[in-house]
Amino acid sequence: MLRLTADADPQRWVPVTGSLGFKGRRHRKKAIGMLLAQLNQQMGVPAGRGVTAWMFSQAAPFLLRKADGRVLVWVYRDDPELLVAMAQIQEATAQLRTARAMMPMEYDDTESFANPHLGVGERLVLPMNPTPSATYTWDTGSHFVTLTAVGPDRERFGTITGTVDELARTLRIVDELAVGESPTVLRIDPA
Repeated sequence: MLRLTADADPQRWVPVTGSLGFKGRRHRKKAIGMLLAQLNQQMGVPAGRGVTAWMFSQAAPFLLRKADGRVLVWVYRDDPELLVAMAQIQEATAQLRTARAMMPMEYDDTESFANPHLGVGERLVLPMNPTPSATYTWDTGSHFVTLTAVGPDRERFGTITGTVDELARTLRIVDELAVGESPTVLRIDPA
C-alpha cells in the first residue's frame, strides 16, 4: 500500500496526524476547525456549529489515524490559526481525472513546481479567495499526490507560502513492497 511521508520542519510545523490525547490538542483543534470551514465553504454549507461539528472534531484524529499515511495534516507552529496544511494521496481513477478536468477557470493558472521525490507538478496559489489557499499537485500516473494549505487571513497568507513550498518539496511516496514480493519490479531510489 502506498503512503505519504514528509520531513516537516518541527520548528515550523506541528503534526496533527497521529496526535491523540492532550498532546497537540490546541493545534489539532485549530487545524480541524480550519479544514471544516474550508469544506463547508466548498460545499456551500453554513459554518458548522453544534453537535455535528463537535462530533467531527472528536472523530477526526481517529479518522486520520485510520487513513494510515494516505492523509497527513500539519498546523503552523507559531500561529495555529494562521495556516493548516493537508497532504493526501488518491488513486487516479477516471472519475477523479474527469473532476480535475472540469474545475473552474481560475484553476488553469497553475505554475510548475518541482519536488525532488515526486518530479515536476503544479502549484496554484489563490490568495484572494474567501479562504486563501495554495495547492500543490503531482500526477504519478497511477496516483495523485496533493498538498493543500489554507488559512483565514488574506494579508498574512502570502507571507508564509515559502514555508509551504519547503514542506511541499519534502513530500514523498513510500511503498510497502517486500523484498522478493515481485521479481519483475526493480525499485531504484530517485535520488
